[in-house]
Amino acid sequence: MELKRNIGFLGMFSLATGAMISSGIFILPSMAFGICGPSVSIAYILAGLLALIGIQSVIELSTAMPKAGGDYFFVNRSLGPLFGTFSGILGWIALSLKSAFAVFGISEVLFLLFDFPILISGGAIILVFVILNSFGAKEAAIFQFVLVFFLIAILVFFITTGIPKINIQNFQPFFSSGVDKIIYASAFVFISFGGLLKIANVAEEVKNPGKNIPRGITVSIICATVLYAFSVFVITGILDPEVFLNSGEPVADAARISMGNPGFIIVTIGAMLAFITTANAGIMAASRYPLSMGRDSLLPTFFSKVNKKGMPFISILITGIIMFLSLLFPLEVLVKVASTVILTSYIMTNISVIVFRESHLVNYRPIYRTKFYPWVQIFCIVIFSFFIYRLGSQSAGISILFVILSFLVYIFYGNKRYKGEAAVLHVIRRITDDKITEGMLENELRQIVINRDGIIQREFEDLVRVADVFDIDEKITFSELLKKIAPVISQQCILETKEIIHRFKEREDLMTTVLTPYIAVPHIITDEKSAMFLVMARCKKGIEFSDEGDSIKAVFLFGGPLVERNLHIKILSGIAEKVSENGFTEKWENAKGKTQLKEIFITKSNDN
Repeated sequence: MELKRNIGFLGMFSLATGAMISSGIFILPSMAFGICGPSVSIAYILAGLLALIGIQSVIELSTAMPKAGGDYFFVNRSLGPLFGTFSGILGWIALSLKSAFAVFGISEVLFLLFDFPILISGGAIILVFVILNSFGAKEAAIFQFVLVFFLIAILVFFITTGIPKINIQNFQPFFSSGVDKIIYASAFVFISFGGLLKIANVAEEVKNPGKNIPRGITVSIICATVLYAFSVFVITGILDPEVFLNSGEPVADAARISMGNPGFIIVTIGAMLAFITTANAGIMAASRYPLSMGRDSLLPTFFSKVNKKGMPFISILITGIIMFLSLLFPLEVLVKVASTVILTSYIMTNISVIVFRESHLVNYRPIYRTKFYPWVQIFCIVIFSFFIYRLGSQSAGISILFVILSFLVYIFYGNKRYKGEAAVLHVIRRITDDKITEGMLENELRQIVINRDGIIQREFEDLVRVADVFDIDEKITFSELLKKIAPVISQQCILETKEIIHRFKEREDLMTTVLTPYIAVPHIITDEKSAMFLVMARCKKGIEFSDEGDSIKAVFLFGGPLVERNLHIKILSGIAEKVSENGFTEKWENAKGKTQLKEIFITKSNDN
């Protein structure tokens, strides 16, 4: 069952921003200051730029496959179920641990203010988030947006009131620790942007994912980087270096100096909001890992069950239990482990883009494509591997234990039940020319494209109604067919007949448009001023396309300007969906005349 698409741009922005702004600004600055000194704000800016580069592959994959499970789904479909199991379980644990860290932050504040036991308050807080997220993504996103709005307002207030109190002497010498230390500090604070991976997990619930995912994530990174850099700059300028270095709450301490006790209280409230938004976004995103793995039978199928609100309540509940148990362990170790796993996820998503691109799958159709492929992916793989190295062997060792757990889950459960296909098989097929794939992944990607673009047949059917139809009796070649059809197309797309024939042949030479031994869907890009066109042709004796298709009976030729790219995809998906229905071949061959041929695509089938 598909999850409901209830999250718009503001929901994406608030989830992404809330997932980032928490410990990165309220806990880490003092530690980062200890590494590189007054230039700590530069470290945050550099980390933000790296996050913006690193997330490009996640955005591309999310717009191609907006499905619950995010990086797990991408890795599983690209590298196979074993690596998918690693990615899913590690991601689930990592986000649960990071969310538990945020819950601990809330409980710590409550303990200081009201002396509430941390485990009791932490359990109650987790229960509230479990209940909230079980009501629906829309409600959780609205709650997130309200909190993020107030959080940003508090940080902006802190920055604007703090700038006049800055002591310039605190920044001298600015590069006291050298460039190497700034780079290391950037690696250290990079985890501040690690929550971005959470957003890919809720891609299935995003309205118009092709626009809202890239815009929401990009704007949130820019916003978070600006807030981080200016906040840390103000803290550095207000606090004495020794005070800053030893401060457990540097933002609150700086606010006390610049605004007095009221400022301290306001910033403390801001810290609470930050931890709440991180925990809320975390439990929403983490629960989508077991949901997606349950769908794929790599975990028991009850993980994929949803309630009447369309929410995976069992996955949410078990995620909440993991978060509660995480409160029993040393937080510093768990946060480092979570950081290692998240960086690993960044690496695997960049590898996944390379695999999908090189597989040349027809239905891998991301709306957003990463620029400078594959150099961006290679750069990210190298830099994030370096970051993992700098986090140390302890976190890597614990992560390996989780990998072993994932391996056992796959061997004793998922391996016996998983029936999917990986894109890496298509890469192998390209190299070996061996027909080892079954087309399962192509079919799945095609259906994802249909669901992603919200395809309703209206636009496609409008084109069918005005389409020219050719019913041909003799056996002909593709070139002969083009000579018959090109003059008709020329009247619609203002291209010369010879140019139309050339573009169709060029497209066919680049990659065959034969879908099956029975059907072909040639399509071209025309000039900007051209209208979309569709021409249908039936040839009972067959049309010779190539060795792979020497007796094609149904041909659908269409094209249009590049600005109508989404409509191109809708037409292709609409045709593919109809011709895959049971009984299509029989209907196509038995249709009496051009009107009935059109009606096959206008009238919904009842055979499924």
